[in-house]
Amino acid sequence: MSHSALPVLYSFRRCPYAMRARLALQVSGVAHEHREVVLKHKPAHMLALSPQGTVPVLWLRGADGDTVLAQSLDIMLWALREHDPLGWLPNSDVAMADALALITHNDGPFKHRLDRYKYPNRSGLDSGLADRDEAAEWLHTLDARLGAQPFLAGEHFGLADAALAPFVRQYAHTDPAWFAAQPWCPLAAWLGKFEASALFDAIMQKHAPWPDKLA
Repeated sequence: MSHSALPVLYSFRRCPYAMRARLALQVSGVAHEHREVVLKHKPAHMLALSPQGTVPVLWLRGADGDTVLAQSLDIMLWALREHDPLGWLPNSDVAMADALALITHNDGPFKHRLDRYKYPNRSGLDSGLADRDEAAEWLHTLDARLGAQPFLAGEHFGLADAALAPFVRQYAHTDPAWFAAQPWCPLAAWLGKFEASALFDAIMQKHAPWPDKLA
């Protein structure tokens, strides 16, 4: 495949949705072109592909036409279905349903509380502490799960771990001292292992912003 025909990922380094997409692409080994986005100056081509203007966006070019994936989970599943050398994809319908349930709660109620905790002013709040505490209730359930098994996915790091870790990381970094004081040792150890991994280091390498041009 020529460089010009490689899949193109529009990404933003600190976005947790983009992080999870990069994690799956990295572990899959699928060759692709990375285009780093400046959110205040989004490339016209990215907006043409996905007018909603959020990252990540994966542009797939093929003989039968182009395909655009603008949801991070869709990008993860596409990459892992192309190549899944570490067995991140759940190996049964029951395991997949379990992973998707975790991701649905993460992307729905937890992310809603996380945003209000991290950016209370955007929601007209004086403080995000109530949302912090409500979000923490779910993190305690993840902690209990990690107390019973090494990873959210089971015996090894998998789809659920990769999909949730960037968001738990964002929560933890909102007030690191408070997070460190909480009684969730398995969760903290799981997050620390993720942040210290070569995989996380690889997907957090800095890229120069992609110039705004058509393709």
